[in-house]
Amino acid sequence: MWARSLDAAQMARVEADMVERFVPAGGYACRKGDPVEHWMGVTDGLLKMSSVSPEGKTVTFTGMLAGGWFGEGSLLNNEHRKYDVVALRDSRIALMPRATFQWLLDNSIPFNRFLLMQLNARLGLFISLVEYDRSLETDARVARCLAALFNPYLNPAAGHQLQISQEEIGYLCSTSRQRANQALQLLEREGLLRLEYGGVTILDVDGLRNFRAV
Repeated sequence: MWARSLDAAQMARVEADMVERFVPAGGYACRKGDPVEHWMGVTDGLLKMSSVSPEGKTVTFTGMLAGGWFGEGSLLNNEHRKYDVVALRDSRIALMPRATFQWLLDNSIPFNRFLLMQLNARLGLFISLVEYDRSLETDARVARCLAALFNPYLNPAAGHQLQISQEEIGYLCSTSRQRANQALQLLEREGLLRLEYGGVTILDVDGLRNFRAV
């Protein structure tokens, strides 16, 4: 989305400066506490953004599909990474150097506008995460977790047919594959999605966002 707003000279510099890295399933795209020197995007695959508390509890923030970018907050604040990003399947990551990111901030109003909208979308996502982590049971958490994959500023390439396993959904929702399967079957009976071999088709994104089990 942001690249379409650049002029030819800006895009040429981005293409010249960008590098790509392969991250195998289970590998880390980045670690909590790392210095932040790149803005990072998912070229292909599925990533999980999470953090582990001092007591050993893992908190999952969100999943990121191809087209999603992250790390802008740490770059803007010039701080170390606040979370881990783990590949749930073999993935490829695009890396934009800090200098290129800062240059775009200085030279592209549309790029700044995109970042403003992206940060606003991420803030809304994290506010909703606090709500459903504290007040919603597992079926509703799975519904909200799937709905979170359909924000145009955070996962612009997400189509209504998701090639995602029930095990991966469990990882994203911090639950077991078996419990995720139960939740998905309930959401299918409610007409919000359709289970398919190797993935799910989302039929009602708004219904997932607002779902509460009765």
